[in-house]
Amino acid sequence: MNRPRITLKIATSLDGRIATAAGESRWITGPEARAAVHALRAAHDGVLIGAETAVIDDPELTVRTEAATARQPLRVVLDSRLRLSPTSRLMRSLALAPLLVIGARDADRTLAARLEAAGARVAHVPRGLDGLDVEAALDVMHTAHGVDALMVEGGGRIAASFVKARLVDRIEWFRAPILLGGEGRPAISAIAMAALADAPRFTRVAVREVGPDLWESYEREG
Repeated sequence: MNRPRITLKIATSLDGRIATAAGESRWITGPEARAAVHALRAAHDGVLIGAETAVIDDPELTVRTEAATARQPLRVVLDSRLRLSPTSRLMRSLALAPLLVIGARDADRTLAARLEAAGARVAHVPRGLDGLDVEAALDVMHTAHGVDALMVEGGGRIAASFVKARLVDRIEWFRAPILLGGEGRPAISAIAMAALADAPRFTRVAVREVGPDLWESYEREG
């Protein structure tokens, strides 16, 4: 399979939550950690989120650093039903950075045409067990759009899909010194692991403090 090298970026509480039960997530980590995330985005060809994150968080996903950025990465949304709103921040910032929306092959073509008319790129891939066929989506990004390094930014279901498929090569994990409890939203949703021996394993390769937060880097074993 043709695919980019994949980095999973996670920003959580100490107990691994990315948001409260109500969905509040701004801001779990501090400004220093967020600046580091922008530097990571600039080092990748593409940044990816799922439709739920796009709708709930309404992010822009652009690189915002003190130094001028030579280019913006391709922003990618996995959106099987192509429900991204034309008024979303992703759509309103097309003049700043390109946007690719990947939907299912059976998605409403009228919605696809609406997104394309507004300036977004649209691709279609088969459905998979957990939504879209992630490997087919990666092939599109790599082959048709030149994405060699991709950063996956969430949410929990998207992260679980990539982890479950053994597609994550590196993890950049930012931990804030707060606790949100079991009712908070997990960084990685269910991956249907039957035994501890089946758990994906990573080696920690770096740890550093960024303001009040901790930034850990992991590489996949094997």
